[in-house]
Amino acid sequence: MKIAILSRNSKLYSTRRLIEAGRKRGHTVRILDPLRCYMRIAADGFSLHYKGKPITGFDAVIPRIGASVTRYGTAVLRQLEFMGTYTPNPSDAILRARDKLRAHQLLAAQGIDMPVTVFGDNPDDTQDLLSMLGPPPHVVKLNEGAQGAGVILTEKASASRGVVEALR
Repeated sequence: MKIAILSRNSKLYSTRRLIEAGRKRGHTVRILDPLRCYMRIAADGFSLHYKGKPITGFDAVIPRIGASVTRYGTAVLRQLEFMGTYTPNPSDAILRARDKLRAHQLLAAQGIDMPVTVFGDNPDDTQDLLSMLGPPPHVVKLNEGAQGAGVILTEKASASRGVVEALR
């Protein structure tokens, strides 16, 4: 198989291991920096270019898209999906997972048990939101983030309120 790995850094351990594993099994593996890819989108078809050359013929693409390049990285991945390239992690799934509110809504809609979650936009609603949670401890999160960034455990309601107000 011809496999593309979308990654900003070919020296990352996880990226190197994917290259090794693929080549060990006889696959052709190529790293594509998603920020060096550009796209043509038209009714007559899709194309992807990388450093001045068209990209074609990949059987699969493995996305290793960091949080800082989520929007453009998933657009590049989606372009490859439209071009018929298989991916184990589709662009829509990555976007759903990176948006904590959306992920919680989708999980709850499927009846998956999880801690009570509240979400609001107006600082005037902070007290009511916290009362909807029940007693601490509370987990306060930024809506977007990965690998625990923007997640804070609070042991007191006053601390929860302070963290929510500080994050706004």
